Amino acid sequence: MRFHTTTATSGTPDPATLCLSVASTEEEVREVQRLRYKVFIESMGLSALENRDGLDRDEFDLCCDHLIVRDTRSLKVVGTYRVMSPQAARKMGQYYSEKEFDLSRLDNLRPRVAEAGRACIHPDYRSGGVIMLLWAGLAAFMKKEQCEYLIGCASISLTDGGHNAAALYRGLSENNIAPLEYRVTPHLPFPIDGREPIDSPQTPPLLKGYLRSGAWVCGEPAWDPDFHSADLFMLLPLVKLDSRYARHYLGAKST
Repeated sequence: MRFHTTTATSGTPDPATLCLSVASTEEEVREVQRLRYKVFIESMGLSALENRDGLDRDEFDLCCDHLIVRDTRSLKVVGTYRVMSPQAARKMGQYYSEKEFDLSRLDNLRPRVAEAGRACIHPDYRSGGVIMLLWAGLAAFMKKEQCEYLIGCASISLTDGGHNAAALYRGLSENNIAPLEYRVTPHLPFPIDGREPIDSPQTPPLLKGYLRSGAWVCGEPAWDPDFHSADLFMLLPLVKLDSRYARHYLGAKST
């Protein structure tokens, strides 16, 4: 699958021209895996996941598409998102999220579900331009695959002992929580009880983007010991997509 090349100007002090595409070669996938390794493993100090190749990779990479944002001046990959179609999920036998959550309540949605994961942006390019292009690419992918639902995990770091994660989960509004028929169950729940309340919890950018778009949190967080995070399962029905985002990403007219 290929997208038409799209460019944007980042809001960094030294503006860079950005280009959106989909990885089409093994080398491009390795570029994605190198960026993920630097951001997820090296910068977070996850020594248990270190490897000689300097690549963050798993069995899902072969079945998924990889959105790429590249700086056309340096030609470096500066952002990526991994996306999985319903057909790829059938081939794998599961979505990546099913490693952490029981999704049996969503079985009737599977033919119309796309999964997004491994969102990763180089630290020098986090002003907004890269994530905007990645979300535009995600919307184009869903349109092409005729998917009506987007799922994915939003991670919250546990470096503070989990107090921020617990506060964020407890602070979710009713509008943020999925109806009962869309609830999922974590295989390894993150224990939120006993964490001290904090006054100003910090919301990770990916979770903030999901919530602003209209996505639901579908239950209690799962504990991911490998990445030292609490993960929230997110579900975004496209019909629920906030009108501002729909106009921007899908070209929809507001009603």
